[in-house]
Amino acid sequence: MTDGSDTRPASDIATRKIDHLDIVLRQDAEPGASATGLDRIVFEHVALPEISLADIDLSVPFLGRRLAAPLLISSMTGGPDRASRINRHLAEAAEHLKIALGVGSQRVAIEGRGGGGLDRRLRDLAPSVPLLANIGGAQFVLGYGEDEAMRAVEMIGADALIVHLNPLQEAVQTGGDTDWRGVLSAIASLCSRLRVPVVVKEVGAGISPGAARRLVEAGVAAIDVAGAGGTSWAGVEAERAGDARRAAIARQFAGWGIPTARAIAEVRVACPTVPLIGSGGIRTGLDVARAIRLGADIAGQAAATLEAAETSGEAVVAHFEDVIETLRIACFCTGSASVADLRRARLIDPPDFAL
Repeated sequence: MTDGSDTRPASDIATRKIDHLDIVLRQDAEPGASATGLDRIVFEHVALPEISLADIDLSVPFLGRRLAAPLLISSMTGGPDRASRINRHLAEAAEHLKIALGVGSQRVAIEGRGGGGLDRRLRDLAPSVPLLANIGGAQFVLGYGEDEAMRAVEMIGADALIVHLNPLQEAVQTGGDTDWRGVLSAIASLCSRLRVPVVVKEVGAGISPGAARRLVEAGVAAIDVAGAGGTSWAGVEAERAGDARRAAIARQFAGWGIPTARAIAEVRVACPTVPLIGSGGIRTGLDVARAIRLGADIAGQAAATLEAAETSGEAVVAHFEDVIETLRIACFCTGSASVADLRRARLIDPPDFAL
């Protein structure tokens, strides 16, 4: 079942998705986005690492597979024809590098309004890495259920389903879905019935410790905090707003949210065993190292990858090779022979939220 109340034509939704891509690209190129807090994480330098740079093991388990590095290409887009090229390039790169890939919202594809490259060809391009499907949480109180969730999973041959939470974006978006009563119970029902794990993520405002505990109790298999400091979807919607009043309201929330660093650290304390993805303004390999030190199992990157994704699979590979090499050097200079060791690396003057 789909949301019968949504009468917006497919062309309007496709245009909105294209606008999102263009605005995110501009926003990512501009300094001054709300801070992630990751710059407050300063590693103590180890002048005698007593390890070989080449021997550092960056591999980690994730969703029953093993990644060559603790990285997820985070959800970006799913809808416009332009997305087909982007998704193809991302899948090619994920397979080459043996890292995970999460697709953008599949709502448009599920409702038959255009695939955006979200079909089994994606799995064919990335046969050996974790692939995550994606549906918005608000849709599960507007008619979606297990059937739509499994359609999203089967559409791309996914290993898991991301349910994304974006209440702020919906609240500032003209015509957004703003009745969120029952979202948690719908997620709990989905977790008990779906044949693949359910991962819940925010889209850039962060997940609090209390919300994380409720999600874990509901049966969620992993959490992506997606904190503030990366793409501001309130800022994106401010640029898209059709009138000055809506734009002004949305713009006030451009810096809203829990900074990524704090969200990772606090959710890890609240949920010590849940697989945790740290995302939200992760731009470099050093940011990845900081996220892991704070408690993330892997780090997700989206906007910083988008420009390369529009170019080619090779460009995406080159981008992530730089991220991985930087992460490796961070391990070397903290005396960390593995990702597990990096989690215990010493910090200089750690902030109060750091473990």
